[in-house]
Amino acid sequence: MSVETASAPVPDLAHLDPATKRRESRRVILSSYLGSTIEFYDFLLYASASALVFPMVFFTGLDPLAGAIASYGTFAAGYLARPLGGAIFGHFGDRLGRKRMLVLSMLIMGVASTLIGLVPGAATIGSWGAVILVFLRVCQGIAVGGEWGGAALMALEHSESGKRGFAASFTNAGAPTGAALGTFILGTFSAMLPQDEFLAWGWRVPFLLSFALLIVGMVVRSKISESPVFAAAAAQAEQEGREQGRKPKVPILQVLRRPRALLLTMFAGASGFGLQVLLSTFAVQYSTEAGTERSSVLYAFALASIFSIFFVVWFGHLSDRFGRRPVMIAGLVLFAGFLFPLFTMLTSTNWFVLLLAFTIALGLHGMIYGPLAAFIGEQFGTGSRYTGASLGYQLATLLGAGFTPTILASLYAGPGGGTSIVPVAVFLGGMAVVSIIALLLTRESKDHDLATHEH
Repeated sequence: MSVETASAPVPDLAHLDPATKRRESRRVILSSYLGSTIEFYDFLLYASASALVFPMVFFTGLDPLAGAIASYGTFAAGYLARPLGGAIFGHFGDRLGRKRMLVLSMLIMGVASTLIGLVPGAATIGSWGAVILVFLRVCQGIAVGGEWGGAALMALEHSESGKRGFAASFTNAGAPTGAALGTFILGTFSAMLPQDEFLAWGWRVPFLLSFALLIVGMVVRSKISESPVFAAAAAQAEQEGREQGRKPKVPILQVLRRPRALLLTMFAGASGFGLQVLLSTFAVQYSTEAGTERSSVLYAFALASIFSIFFVVWFGHLSDRFGRRPVMIAGLVLFAGFLFPLFTMLTSTNWFVLLLAFTIALGLHGMIYGPLAAFIGEQFGTGSRYTGASLGYQLATLLGAGFTPTILASLYAGPGGGTSIVPVAVFLGGMAVVSIIALLLTRESKDHDLATHEH
């Protein structure tokens, strides 16, 4: 084991009656859902702003396409930082406990996101605005890199066998909830204000609201108990250390010495993140350029994101019955087949067609994303689960989503000044094939015993 007891006592949940355990499990699941919602509100709000605002505010000296690509570059900085956040928070989460790392990650994210709303544009401080933006985006990446692993594992390790996919899916359901909330608020200010006022100050308000969400999240997080699986492992590690004089193992070294699980989770999850970021960035801009008002596209995406919350939880539940791999593979196959119809529907100026396009796409994405939290967490043993799951998840986001907006924009532009959606669809379909192969190379994990399963 690589866990140590924290300096503060950890509540012992092992001897509680079943009803009390269930109540605590529901409280932890709610906390994971709310915390993930707040973190992804901040993180994915940046995605929409990078497509619709930042090219005109921080990259005013470039032509529109070059400005969009440069803006997506700052977006990628957050994904580059996520594995670092996963490694740092994972190490201390496996040593000191899940709960305190969740509180710290939320604090960093809330402060960074609030400050983004205060960064002066290029007209005021020139290129320094973009530099500060990148720095704060890196802070966001580090924070969300630590958030996901802790939230997912708290839900996973508090739940009983046979319900882990359902419980852990609420962490991932926080992503579309946060996306919907951020997109709705950004869309509201976009619709309410003239273009010049929206670009001058209106876009900043959703980021400044992060501070209020931070307060709510910190209160909720402070009231949950530590993971009982971690608590038991910590007590065992302490006893073994006293009896045998062994030093605790370093979690990241445990993961890297046997990298198969890390690599397979990274490639298995990559396509899901590529498809997620396709919808939140490229698809929004693609539809806007086809002639639909920006606020209408944002509202369609926000409403579809609300629908997708239920898809994520439902498919997480189905993975408890049929397995993680079958549900995720079916989602990848269906999404790849829907790519060309999706892009055709996105060019429609009929708002209901746009809503249907985003809803179907996010529903299919829910088949991938719903079981993903449990799938990744179940690949690692307790002593290195926070580190392994965080790194696997965040490396998947880096591989699948970090540079995808830039790649898609470049492929779409193509040589000679023309545009074509075919290279975009081929690239995304290729990503889906890679994830399917990785999933086929893993073992089904829904019946793993988390208390005894070791990586």
